Amino acid sequence: MAKEVVEVLVTGGKATAGPPLGPAIGPLGVNVMQVVNEINKRTKEYEGMQVPVKVIVDTEKRTFEIEVGIPPTSALIKKELGIETAAHEPRHEVVGNLTMEQVIKIAKMKFDSMLSYTLKNAAKEVIGTCGSMGVTVEGKDPKEVTKEINEGKYDELFKKYENKE
Repeated sequence: MAKEVVEVLVTGGKATAGPPLGPAIGPLGVNVMQVVNEINKRTKEYEGMQVPVKVIVDTEKRTFEIEVGIPPTSALIKKELGIETAAHEPRHEVVGNLTMEQVIKIAKMKFDSMLSYTLKNAAKEVIGTCGSMGVTVEGKDPKEVTKEINEGKYDELFKKYENKE
């Protein structure tokens, strides 16, 4: 069975038959517009964000599968805050504030591609990214919030979300 894998970064919901997708998939014998439409349907929720997409084409059967990756944590944070760019001087400039609920929402989206084994650690990874972007959490410096998590301040909230898996 001959399988070709094409990996591309597309803008969520806005893939086109032009480069990089069309030229990579066209020669593989599948309908490029079907692939594009499927990608757009599956990446709609990441509109305006760069999304890693894997197109797996069976060149004998002329069929395809699509695997949609998750955008980078920084892109998810920007989308959650509705901002275009992070701070130019992250430790001196604040561009937004996330609630702990928003941090957990992002951590759950990214969980499968993170190195963390628990939602609590995944949230700390997200908070670390906030720190390098000039984003506060619960109105506080991200380092302070990480310390509070370590002290157990948000344990009830994590329990609530871990049970919703």
